[in-house]
Amino acid sequence: MMNSLFDISKNWRLLDHTTFGPDFDALQSFAYDDTLCTFIGQQNQLPTLRAWVHHHTIVLGIQDSRLPCIDEGCDYLESAGYRAIVRNSGGLAVVLDDGVLNLSLILKEEKGFSIDSGYELMYSLIQKTFTEYQVEIDAYEIVGSYCPGSFDLSINGKKFAGISQRRIRGGVAVQIYLCVSGSGSERAKVIQHFYEKAVNGKETKFTYPVVRPETMASLSELLNEELTIASVMTKLLQTMLKEGVTLTPEPFSAEEQSLFNDNYERVLARNEKALAKIEKKH
Repeated sequence: MMNSLFDISKNWRLLDHTTFGPDFDALQSFAYDDTLCTFIGQQNQLPTLRAWVHHHTIVLGIQDSRLPCIDEGCDYLESAGYRAIVRNSGGLAVVLDDGVLNLSLILKEEKGFSIDSGYELMYSLIQKTFTEYQVEIDAYEIVGSYCPGSFDLSINGKKFAGISQRRIRGGVAVQIYLCVSGSGSERAKVIQHFYEKAVNGKETKFTYPVVRPETMASLSELLNEELTIASVMTKLLQTMLKEGVTLTPEPFSAEEQSLFNDNYERVLARNEKALAKIEKKH
């Protein structure tokens, strides 16, 4: 099993989108990762680490968008100051704000690189990044968290991160959100109230998470240190260098930018279609 970035390649590309600010649209991130998957999967370009931050955004899953009172749920999110969007892959509702760091490891889908291999690769990187704190970072489903999954990352039973994957056109994007600072339980309360409004006691076609805010925390809370997006990025990049990885910052080529523009239009259209179905319920 490949559990080291060095096993995949000594050379990685770096795209740091963490300082794009409040106007950076979360839908662009879907388009960025889809574009990178295509070029890495089909043209053997360098595997890429992409980092990004989005402000005041709730990313809903397709299943969330089909809840019986989803319009009331979205109204609540809007009143709480969040923009709701619908993601183009699996998973359920998550909170993105200026204290949440998102990372993608994007690489070619080689034979034998299983779904679990992707999860283990990201898990290993996060463990190594926070080795200095001498805490046990576990990977198992945290019942009561939002968007629960078998690779929830937690310390002492409190979740601070979730990992997902997207595989298209020969490329793999292993994605993680890390709650770096702020209150994990306050974020969880937002999703808890969303589900209360969007379900409203009615029967649902899937088992939605019953969120218990006390199951979630930020790394700053868990490590008793005021971490920032910038300080965690520094730790992450230093860890990769220690792993023997060379990181090369490289902006999009004209060809990549063209495909990104096409992908972004497609993602926008899909999101508008999903939101239009919600609007029809009003």
